[in-house]
Formats: sequence, C-alpha cells, structure tokens
Amino acid sequence: MLYVDETVLWRFALPRAGWWRTAQRARLPLRPLSQSQIKREEALKRQAWRSYRAWSRITSGVLLSVIGAVQYGTSKVFYKIVPHFDAQEFRQYLHQVMATFSKTGKDVVMVVDRSGIHRAHKLDTTVDHDDGKLRLHFLPAHCGHHLNPIEGFWRVMKDCIGAGRCFADLQLLYHRTRQVLMAHQERPIYAFHW
Repeated sequence: MLYVDETVLWRFALPRAGWWRTAQRARLPLRPLSQSQIKREEALKRQAWRSYRAWSRITSGVLLSVIGAVQYGTSKVFYKIVPHFDAQEFRQYLHQVMATFSKTGKDVVMVVDRSGIHRAHKLDTTVDHDDGKLRLHFLPAHCGHHLNPIEGFWRVMKDCIGAGRCFADLQLLYHRTRQVLMAHQERPIYAFHW
C-alpha cells in the first residue's frame, strides 16, 4: 500500500508562519517576481521540457514539482521530480513505481486524493496495462491531510531543503531536492506515524 501525494517547491523563500490581527493579513513582498513574470518563466520551463525532456535544458522557472509515495509499514519513499503536474507525468510515475514492484508479484494499492491528475482518463490504459496489479483507492472528499502520512514528510523535506533560503536558479533547487530525497533513503529524515 502506497500513500501518494504531490508538493510544490519554490525557488524563493516564503514565510512559514506569521501573526496578524484578526481578519487582517499583512501583504509581504514575498517574491522578487510579479505574477506575470512567474507565469512567463513557468511557460518557458514547460516549453523547454516538452521539446527536450531533460532537466539540463531548463534555464528558467520558479516552481519545482515532486510526486511521491510512502510505502505503508516500511516508510520507504518513492519519488519523481517533474517540471509540472499533469496526467502524463503522473502516468510515467505509475510506470516507474510498477517497474519497482513488478519483481515482488504483489498487487499495488495507491491511496490518492481526488485531484484531477489522479482521475484523468489517460490513466485508464495504464491501470489496465498492469493486469489488475495496480489499483487506485481515492480518499474521501474534503478529508484533510491527516489521512495521508506523506504530508508530514513534505513539511520536513521542505525544511531540510532550505526554509528561508532562495536559490539562484531552478537547477540548484533541483539538485538540492534530489540530495535531500536520496539522503532520506539512507538515513530517514522523518518518522512516519501510522
């Protein structure tokens, strides 16, 4: 049984907590980029990814997306760093996970939320391709994060990557994220509570 979820990492430092008066929230200058600049950089990142499908070709971007799953009982994390979330990237992630578990001969049950990429029709062929070895189990709507143990892992991972730190470009954030995720496989940074 795998608990699956996605998270987004920013190149820029974001405040983790703050205090405001009731019904008021201060507007902090969080990012050196405007919304239009962020959208433009993300569009350039997607365009570079589609044409080359290589991280070395991405020269701009603000967001780094990670798809991950934790295995029930063993606390092993399976992850894939993707340029953006869509059904195609999630489909490739499913193939990656099934390649890992194909040697065991056991069925894989993935507990997912009701996100659009988890319910896309593109996934039907992938689920059918694995001959009943892969099943997606959907969490109830509006259930909150307490039913998915990987949510706590994302919080600890973001702290390890560098809470309050800005990265000069997306490549540095990508390499730091891979470093933290690979270090977790050797010495866990988070103890999952079931």
